[in-house]
Amino acid sequence: MKRGIAKILVRAEAWFEAILGRLRPMRREPPVIEAYLGYSTPEHWVARGRVLSRLIRPSVREGQRRGRNALQMLSLFLTDEVAEVTVRARAHDLSAVTDEEGYFTLLVPWQDAQGWAEVAVEAEGAEAVLPVQVTPSGAAFAVVSDIDDTVILTGAWSLWRNLWTTLTGNLGSRTVFPDAVELLARLSQGGRNPVFFVSSSPWNMHAFLEELLAQAGVVRAPLFLRDLGISEMQPLAATHGEHKGSVIDRLMAANPGLRFWLVGDTGQHDAAIYAAAAARHPGRVIRVTLRRAGRVALEPPVAALRAAGIPVDLLDDYGPLLRDLAQRGDFPAGSG
Repeated sequence: MKRGIAKILVRAEAWFEAILGRLRPMRREPPVIEAYLGYSTPEHWVARGRVLSRLIRPSVREGQRRGRNALQMLSLFLTDEVAEVTVRARAHDLSAVTDEEGYFTLLVPWQDAQGWAEVAVEAEGAEAVLPVQVTPSGAAFAVVSDIDDTVILTGAWSLWRNLWTTLTGNLGSRTVFPDAVELLARLSQGGRNPVFFVSSSPWNMHAFLEELLAQAGVVRAPLFLRDLGISEMQPLAATHGEHKGSVIDRLMAANPGLRFWLVGDTGQHDAAIYAAAAARHPGRVIRVTLRRAGRVALEPPVAALRAAGIPVDLLDDYGPLLRDLAQRGDFPAGSG
C-alpha cells in the first residue's frame, strides 16, 4: 500500500513540476539560494542550503484568520527546486552541484573562528551568505534538543492535532515555551556550549522555524530537519526515530571531544531514541531532560538510561530543573 501511495504522489509531483517546467522559460529572474544554518567538525565548516526558483515567506496580518494561515503554510510545500546548478564559494575556491531536490553542501576547510562564521556563495546570478556555527574550543558539552512539544507547543503525538496546529497557526500565534527559552540559554552559557535542534518537520519549514525561534529569543542553533522527498524507489522518508538517531550520530562524530545533554519530550519516543543513542555511544550522554507530553511508554528506556548512570528528568515544565541549576551555580559533575 505504501508503494502504491508513493506512486500516486510521485505522479502528482511530476505533474506539478511539468507545469512549472513550462513556466520556467518565461522567467528571467535568477534562482534563489535558501540559506540553512550550518555546523562545524574538527576538519570543516559544513555550509548548507537549497536552490529554488523562488522563495515563499508567509506574512502575518493582525487578526489573520486560520484559512489564510493554512493557505500560507501549504504554500511552503509548493517548492520549485533547481537541480544540477553549481553553487560556488569563490573565497574558498569551492563549489557543489545541487541534487534533484535542490540541496547542496559545501565542506569549507576549518578555520579558527568564534561563534558564527559566514560563507558567501553564488549560483546563476543569485547570492547568499550561509551562517555556520563553529563549536568553541572551550565548550563543556553540546546540547541536542527536539523542537515540537519540547520548545514549541505542537501536539506532535497526535497526527491530527499536529496538522491542525501547524496549518492553522502563524508566526504570531504559535506558542514557544518561555521555560525552554530560558533552559537552552542556561545550557548554552552565552554560546560557550553549542546547541543543535532536530525535528521531523520538513526542510520547507526551515525559514519559518528559524524566524519563530528567533522572535521568541531562543538560542540560535543549526536545525536538522527531514527530507520528505519520495520516489518509487524510495517510497518513504526515514521515520522520526531513524532521522533523530542518525542526526545524533552525526553530531557526535562532528564533535568527538564533547559529551551531550539531550532534551526532548515524552510524546514521540524521545526517551527510547535517546536511550538507543546512549547505548551506541557509551559515556557520551551526560543527561536526558524530557517534558511530559502525550502518552508513550517510558519505563524501559528511562530505566535503561538510569541503569547506565545517566540522570533523567521527567518534568511537566523546566522550572524545577532551572531552579536546581541556579542553586548549584554550575552544571552537574561530569558534564565537561
